[in-house]
Amino acid sequence: MFKVDFEQFSNMFTFWTFILCLTFIVWTPVEGQSEVIGSTQPIIASPGDDVILPCHLDPEFNVKGLTVEWSKPDLKPDPSDRLSRVAYVHLYRDRREVPDMKIPAYLNRTELFTDELERGNISLKIMNVTLADEGRYRCFIPKLKNRVKFAIVELVVESKSDETWTTETPLHLQTPDPTDETDVEGGRHSRRALISGLAIGCILLIVGGLVGGYLFKQRRQKPNHPKHDIVESKSPSV
Repeated sequence: MFKVDFEQFSNMFTFWTFILCLTFIVWTPVEGQSEVIGSTQPIIASPGDDVILPCHLDPEFNVKGLTVEWSKPDLKPDPSDRLSRVAYVHLYRDRREVPDMKIPAYLNRTELFTDELERGNISLKIMNVTLADEGRYRCFIPKLKNRVKFAIVELVVESKSDETWTTETPLHLQTPDPTDETDVEGGRHSRRALISGLAIGCILLIVGGLVGGYLFKQRRQKPNHPKHDIVESKSPSV
């Protein structure tokens, strides 16, 4: 019949619990693993509006010393001009804006929230939106130490006449307020609570395994005095 060695089982349980907890800690996102997050919904604006294209890093990471590029990926260089290059909607480099490499149509119309760069907010504000601004935008951090270095945000520009006929435009597709971080903070607190709960659970499992193994070992080493007395009582007297 198979006999389970509780002490060996306790040691193996503690070992694998430690390995699983260590794996969890290693794969928990840290600053160096921040990802660029954009909007999953198109941003809707009208000509003449000021619009904000949301983009941020999660978890938060200070990008004030990094390069931040905003471009239109669908805008291709002129194939007939070999020296032409794709200009930027907005370029932040060496802790300042670089207007020389911007698309002329966006000069003096774009800005980042420089005070929010320390918190990983790289959202772009476009002022006095035009119909030509419609399309996909890419926010990109070239030197970010992660595979997810960019995100795509789509801007839809509707004329006033279109708004007259479109009466059921979902409100949640409008330009978000960058100061409204209720959902972001709620998600961040939930993630921290989950990490804390799992860490506490790992510690309790490891401690429980160690204590269980120790108690079982002590029990095995403790002599069985009552049985010894019975054996002595049955021995013949001289």
